[in-house]
Amino acid sequence: MTPAAGDFFDEGALVGVLTTQPLDRVLDYAAPEGGCWPGAFVEVPLGPRKVLGVVWGAGRGDHDRAKVRSVIRVLDLAPMTPAMRDFLDRAAAYTLTPMPAMLRLATRAPGLGDAPAMRRVYRLGQSAPDRMTAARERVLGVLRDHGGLSFTQAELAETAGVSASVIKGLVKQGAVRDEDAPRDTPYPRLDPDHGGKTLTAAQAQAAEALRAGIRAGRYGTTLLKGVTGSGKTEVYLEAVAATLRAGRQALVLLPEIALTEQFLTRIEARFGMKPAEWHSGVTLTERRRCWKMVGQGGCQVVVGARSALFLPFRDLGLIVVDEEHDTSYKQEDGVLYNARDMAVLRASLSGGQVVLASATPSLESWANAQAGKYARLDLADRFGAAVMPEMSAIDMRLEELPGGKWISPSLKRAVDTRIARGEQALLFLNRRGYAPVTICRACGHQIGCDDCDASMVEHRFLKRLMCHQCGETRPMPTACPSCGAEDRLAPVGPGVERLEEEARALWPAARIAVLSSDLFGSARALKEAIEGIAAGDADIIIGTQLVAKGHNFPELTLVGVIDADLGLQGSDLRAAERTFQLLRQVAGRAGRASTPGAALLQTFQPEHPVIRAILGGDEEAFWAAEAAERQAAGVPPYGRMAGIILSAPEAQAVFDLGTEMARNDAPLRRIGAQVFGPAPAPIARIRGRHRVRLLVKADKAAPLQQALAEWTGQVTLKGDLRMAVDVDPQSFY
Repeated sequence: MTPAAGDFFDEGALVGVLTTQPLDRVLDYAAPEGGCWPGAFVEVPLGPRKVLGVVWGAGRGDHDRAKVRSVIRVLDLAPMTPAMRDFLDRAAAYTLTPMPAMLRLATRAPGLGDAPAMRRVYRLGQSAPDRMTAARERVLGVLRDHGGLSFTQAELAETAGVSASVIKGLVKQGAVRDEDAPRDTPYPRLDPDHGGKTLTAAQAQAAEALRAGIRAGRYGTTLLKGVTGSGKTEVYLEAVAATLRAGRQALVLLPEIALTEQFLTRIEARFGMKPAEWHSGVTLTERRRCWKMVGQGGCQVVVGARSALFLPFRDLGLIVVDEEHDTSYKQEDGVLYNARDMAVLRASLSGGQVVLASATPSLESWANAQAGKYARLDLADRFGAAVMPEMSAIDMRLEELPGGKWISPSLKRAVDTRIARGEQALLFLNRRGYAPVTICRACGHQIGCDDCDASMVEHRFLKRLMCHQCGETRPMPTACPSCGAEDRLAPVGPGVERLEEEARALWPAARIAVLSSDLFGSARALKEAIEGIAAGDADIIIGTQLVAKGHNFPELTLVGVIDADLGLQGSDLRAAERTFQLLRQVAGRAGRASTPGAALLQTFQPEHPVIRAILGGDEEAFWAAEAAERQAAGVPPYGRMAGIILSAPEAQAVFDLGTEMARNDAPLRRIGAQVFGPAPAPIARIRGRHRVRLLVKADKAAPLQQALAEWTGQVTLKGDLRMAVDVDPQSFY
């Protein structure tokens, strides 16, 4: 695929190549035999190595022309579009990220420089087998159901639930044919008119507004706010259909891999075929196929995690950010970016539409809609006969609860009622593991991580202690590591595993399922557990925030929040917002079918404004009050903030550097910004590195990035010192 005439560098012309290597500039090379063009993916020599790069434009020519080396070859890949190069440039400037790091993010697929490979695939044959068995019928049924789609042997065997020998037998008889095909093939075409559902009047009105935006062919962002169970997905799938009709590509971002399989099934039901996937659970082969086909136009729709935003779309017409408030859209290491905000940037450059969907939108999106920057569509009612759950508080100050127990008598009675009626109950606690702290009753020692300032969390199922900061694990000790006392270690506080232990004692005959990310070895195992719960295989579900993310359990009619006060602790400016979002989302799991649901919040602070807002259901009043507080304080979304995290093996070195930076803050003072710190980060040591934080606060209109670049540019990092700049931080750990 070549660009339009005129955008071309003849052989020997000087071109500037951006590589994926950690260098501070675009490098000059001579165009190869046959020439090249802006955006071409190339292989270039760098020292003794061959590295991947992209032709970014004309070379600078500011050094000896005789020493310029030549581009080795142009790769057989669709060139990077001008809109994509502009996006990487602007994203780098906004996040203060070096361009090579941005390019690495945009080329995260294996074997991009490899020659096209072949693989053995299987399709429906012309003959009938001499003898039909149930296994053979399943294989042929899969091939018939998927039309012209080809499968590898492993894919066909897994989909049909048969062994490889069944497939080989069908090949011998001509009922299935095998052939070699290119490994990276276009995805099956999706049909926008295949399986549309009948929408309610409110859904139809919202869908038409989104379709109109697609037809306009220009940028726009819409906040699609709908209560849990209101059918937001069906509405934005109509926008996807309109995008397909317009011949453009669509991207749907999801916050959790566990949601992907369920969502792919919905896409297949709506459009007749499954879309491409992009997330950590996808094989390397499929990642390469997706990356290449997106660039060539052989892929219409991608469903993926936040990094899918950096795929090389040829003509991106729609980005949907589902559950747009979710904190997992913020990348917290490497390139620090918020996929929600970057989606808006990318669509603005490609002339596409953005749909931000949520029952509990982020305050940033709510404020942008209030200010008229985003359109807003509301779905106020649940789909069909379902109604919103009745919400109430259990005042734990009035409950008689023994020490070491967390399920109140009032909550137990409510669960008893649901089980007796054959319904499901969910007990929600946003703490993984068995207990957050393990303490020695002999000497008071808390078992902590050797490399982090964090307690080790007991995971009784695994018989190990785990650090949730660095991932370090160790066997559960029998003696105190400090005083050596035997059998004096005691768990303090509850996690979901300990809650399960209590639930099994209270309801010995009940079927209990635990949903926590660390209890499943694979995305497939988690998917199977969720499908089993949805099918009614559990009476009581115990879960962390994983259960709050878009799952639909038709028989679930009661949600019990074990510790509604948990998220209200600490000084995070978003604590109230996140607690409100999480508890409203998890409460929304109840009563999503025809049977009304209820949500009970165990709290020691029923008079707290956030708890009262959750129970009262006046979400607009909560957002307005939260917005007023943020505006008065001049903090996001009504001000700008940036975090600077300094780290080193020695604490003194980072404090000295932080103090020096705070003193030399003239670039920030010129724009009216304030610097707070240096101070120990809330988690002051991770993986053996001491961490010091500075916070920068500025007016919303201040040119913060320019001032930050000048300020941090004064710093020379020596030895093991490291610095990370987080523009618009979402957490302050």
